[in-house]
Amino acid sequence: MSEAVTRTVTTPPGLLASLDPLLREWLPRQRWFAGKGRPVTGFDLVAATELLPAGAKLGLYHLLVRAHQPLQPGHGGAEQPGDCYQLFIGVREALPPRLAPALIGHVSQGPLAGRTVYEALHDTRPADLLLEALRTQARIGGLRFERDPRQEIRAGLVPRLMTVEQSNSSVVYGDTFILKLMRRVVPGVNPDLELPLALAREGCPRVPPPTAWLVADAEDTAGPSHTPEPYVLGVLQPFVQGATDGWELALRELAKGEDFVAEAQAIGRATAEVHTALARALPTVTLGHVPMRALVDGMTERLEAAVHAVPALRPYAEDLRSAYTALDDLASEGRTWTAQRVHGDLHLGQCLRSPAGTWSLIDFEGEPARPLAERRMPQPAVRDVAGMLRSFDYAARTTDPPQPDWAAHCRAAYCSGYAEAAGRDPRTEPVLLRAYETDKAVYEAVYEARHRPDWLPVPLAALRRLASADPT
Repeated sequence: MSEAVTRTVTTPPGLLASLDPLLREWLPRQRWFAGKGRPVTGFDLVAATELLPAGAKLGLYHLLVRAHQPLQPGHGGAEQPGDCYQLFIGVREALPPRLAPALIGHVSQGPLAGRTVYEALHDTRPADLLLEALRTQARIGGLRFERDPRQEIRAGLVPRLMTVEQSNSSVVYGDTFILKLMRRVVPGVNPDLELPLALAREGCPRVPPPTAWLVADAEDTAGPSHTPEPYVLGVLQPFVQGATDGWELALRELAKGEDFVAEAQAIGRATAEVHTALARALPTVTLGHVPMRALVDGMTERLEAAVHAVPALRPYAEDLRSAYTALDDLASEGRTWTAQRVHGDLHLGQCLRSPAGTWSLIDFEGEPARPLAERRMPQPAVRDVAGMLRSFDYAARTTDPPQPDWAAHCRAAYCSGYAEAAGRDPRTEPVLLRAYETDKAVYEAVYEARHRPDWLPVPLAALRRLASADPT
C-alpha cells in the first residue's frame, strides 16, 4: 500500500468574494440544490482547500460553503444561514468545448480575475486526483482521504461522471468503483458510511462495502454544537457493473406487459436480510407508549400541515387520522415494538439487480431533508417496507391506464419474500404498516403538489385507499 500523503495548503484571501456573484446564479440551477424557489443572497465559507494550484494551467478548489437564503420566497423575507454545500471548482484560462456544459462563469475580480471557473467533476484530471488521494490516504489541508486497507484500489482507472442523480454526484472509475459525493452536507456521522460499514462487518452481501471515504475537519459556526464534528463528504464503493436499478427494471416490465412478482419477492428477501444484519450489528430499542405517542404526534402534525398545504387532502383527513390513533390505541394498551437502524428512504431506485440476478440495496443516507439525528434514530423496520410498497404503487401509475393490480401483486410478493428471510410477515402488523404507509403518502402528496402537480393523483389514490382501510 502507498504511503499516506500529507500536504498543507493555503487559499488566497478574497476567494469566496470573487466567486460569490457567479455562485449565486449557478448554484440554484443545480439539480442537487435544496433551496429552490428562494434566491441565494450570500455565502459563508466553512472550509476551502486548494487541491491543484490556481496559478497553473488547471487549478482545483474544494469548497464547503453555506448559502444564505430568505426564510420565505421573495426578496423581502428575513435571511438565515442555509444549507452547506460541497463544491469542486475547477479553474482554467478557457474551457475546451468538451467542458462547456460544466461552465460556472468568468471571474471578473479577486484572486481568480480573468480566469474561467467550472464544475470540476466533469473533468478527468480532477476526478483522477480524488481517486489517487483515496488510494494513497492523503491528507490535504482539512481533507482526510481514508480507506479500508484490506481492499485494493488500482491507479489509473478511467473516471466518468454519472448524470442521473439528483441529491448527490457520483463518479464511476473504470467500472470498478463508484465514488458518491454528497452535495448538501452536515457535520456528524453520515449513515451512508456508518450503515454499510456495519453491514460489511456483519458480512452482509446485500450492500457494497465501503472501500474508501472522504472526510473534512471543519468548524461550522452555524452548527448547533460547540464541538466541531467532521463532515463525511464522499464514499467509494465497488461498482456493480451492468446492474439495473429496480425502478428502471419495473418500468421496463410494465411497458412489456410483464409482471414483476418474482423480482418483488427477491427484493423483499434482500430487504429482510439487510434488516436482520443491521439488528445484529447495531443496538435495538423497545418502543412503548411514550415513544410511540411521540411518533404518532409527529405523524399527526405532518398530516395537519399537509391538509393545509394540499386542499385535496381535506375530504380524507379524518379517516387518515384514524391510521395514527389506531396505533396510539395499541400502544396505550401495552403493545410494544422493536426499533432498529433502517435504510430510511427505501424505494425501487435504491435497489440494484446485478446481471446474475442478485439484488443489492444502496444509498443509506436516509431522507436528506430530515435532520441527521432523526435519520440515525432507530425505527420500526416496517418504515422501510412502507416506502417500498409506495414505490410499487408509483411504478404502476406511470402507465396509461394505471395498473393497480400489478402494484397489488408486487406488494404481496414483496411482503412474502420479506417473510421468507425475516421469519415474520410485515402484514401481520397491519396497524403499524398502515400508519407508516399513510405517513409516507402524505409526504408524497405535499412534495408532488409543490414540485410535480401532474403526479399528485398518485399519492391521492393511495390516500383514498388508506383512508377507507379498516383501522384494526
